[in-house]
Amino acid sequence: MKRIAVLTSGGDAPGMNAAIRAVTRSAIYDKAEVYGVFQGYEGLMDGAFQRLEPRDVGGIIHRGGTILRTARSERFRTDEGLADAVASLERHSIDGLVVIGGDGSFKGAYELHNLGVPVVGVPGTIDNDVAGTDETIGYDTALNTALEAVKKLRDTASSHDRLFIVEVMGREAGFLALNVAVASGAEFVVVPERKFDVGFLCDRLHQSRKAGKQHSLIVVAEGAMSAVELKDRLKDTGGYDARVTVLGYIQRGGSPTSFDTILASRMGAFAVDRLMEGESGIMVGTVCHEMVAAPLSRSWEGRKPLNPELIELVDRLSI
Repeated sequence: MKRIAVLTSGGDAPGMNAAIRAVTRSAIYDKAEVYGVFQGYEGLMDGAFQRLEPRDVGGIIHRGGTILRTARSERFRTDEGLADAVASLERHSIDGLVVIGGDGSFKGAYELHNLGVPVVGVPGTIDNDVAGTDETIGYDTALNTALEAVKKLRDTASSHDRLFIVEVMGREAGFLALNVAVASGAEFVVVPERKFDVGFLCDRLHQSRKAGKQHSLIVVAEGAMSAVELKDRLKDTGGYDARVTVLGYIQRGGSPTSFDTILASRMGAFAVDRLMEGESGIMVGTVCHEMVAAPLSRSWEGRKPLNPELIELVDRLSI
């Protein structure tokens, strides 16, 4: 491995810059050249490469977003797009590629692997929905960002006898919603993995009111339904004045937490180690705080389950 390229793909996540820094400096430490690819797979096809030196990634460890920028690419899904990407890597004499992103990005990395490109994936998504790793880069930061917003809404809710329905990100997975619900003391959580019963929710709201609760909170993952849709389906709120808040893209921004910064640094360095050992078609991750590697296909073939203990906790602690 004399030349390694790194790109970020899909949605941005806090900590991606820390991973870019770790890939760059680890590879240079191992006497390899490093090239950043701008705009994800689009930039890969177009040859948007720039050599990175240790000072080029200085001061980015605590920055949100990604200095390489990111994009989603339909062109890359075609045979012609894949051929352009491989040709671009060959023109720049790239020996190995690190892809930082979610399972959609890993599917593209897998196609490159099948075409003979040595590639390793680093899971970066705030949804934490990548199977094969306990945590993904950006999830902890998004969780804390959402929690801070919900705590502020709690103050307003308690002052006005209100029910706040808060929508958080999570297109196909409810990790963010569930953990925000537990950490904020929400009365109910709506996630894609769990069947929703509007009658049961109405009963819970009535119970909360009878128990003397002056306000109530529901956290909903966007993939289950929108907060507006949930409010429309709630014909009876138990007397609470219902309000909707959609946190949106604020959850993807901001400086990464110390957890995400350390996680991204470990993953980026470990990805370089795996390439240097001649491995390809894999993703790195953590299981029980230990670094592991798994096939890229694991990220989309296996569904990562929610913790049933946390689901039960929301019900038990909301009385």
